[in-house]
Amino acid sequence: MDEHENSQRQYDPYGRPVEPTIWQKIKKFLGPIGVGLVIFFKFLAKLKFLLPVLKTGGTMILSIGAYAMFWGWQFAVGFVLLIFVHECGHLIAAKRIGLKVGAPVFIPFMGALIALKEAPRNAWIEAQVGIGGPILGTVGAALCELIYLATGNLMFRALAYTGFFLNLFNLAPVGFLDGGRIVTALSPWLWLVGFAIMVALTIMHFNFLLVVILIFSLPRLYFLFRRKSEAELRYFEVTSTQRWIMAVMYFGLIALLVIGMETTLIPRAAFQ
Repeated sequence: MDEHENSQRQYDPYGRPVEPTIWQKIKKFLGPIGVGLVIFFKFLAKLKFLLPVLKTGGTMILSIGAYAMFWGWQFAVGFVLLIFVHECGHLIAAKRIGLKVGAPVFIPFMGALIALKEAPRNAWIEAQVGIGGPILGTVGAALCELIYLATGNLMFRALAYTGFFLNLFNLAPVGFLDGGRIVTALSPWLWLVGFAIMVALTIMHFNFLLVVILIFSLPRLYFLFRRKSEAELRYFEVTSTQRWIMAVMYFGLIALLVIGMETTLIPRAAFQ
């Protein structure tokens, strides 16, 4: 028996050692476990704070790996960063309005998404969150073009063109795409226009992603024709000023992105 254990022993008035009770033995056994649990839960609290970072960072790395198999790691990194900038636009717009949102999650070959933890209160708010992504995404694509002009590296021009194209595609007024959310402040009937555009694109250039977009846009099309409650009707009430502001931003951004694509289009001769 070492000196520490000996000092912990209790003695009766006659100097004889007293055996600890069962409860004392239990407390002695559980003491270190309790300390360990406290440390463990403190670690979990810190980990909970880091989870959004790990979720976003982990899915970004996964997406970079997936895209790198087709386009190389350098373009894959730039491509994923452009998507990240786009999603940050939604995040900033939602935060400015006061909506609670989750961290961006990347899905290889599907892009990324930010989950709203609370629904927008009306179409004007939904449109503002929707257009935030394409606006910042357009800025990101323009920065790639500026880097190309400064360095002459064609990869950055290719990234600029890709960024302009992706943001323009996202403005299609259909389903869960940004355009489908933006036109809620203009006229929900524009969803029919977007659906027709997607059908035409699917016929001309069949793609699984286009089919997914069409399928997920069906509930909104059904909503157009079913009977609506008073709350649902109020959701789409916007002022004429708000409608004009969003229309100018929406159609102006479409025009800007088309010009951007025309400017950054790389002739095939450049690759020969």
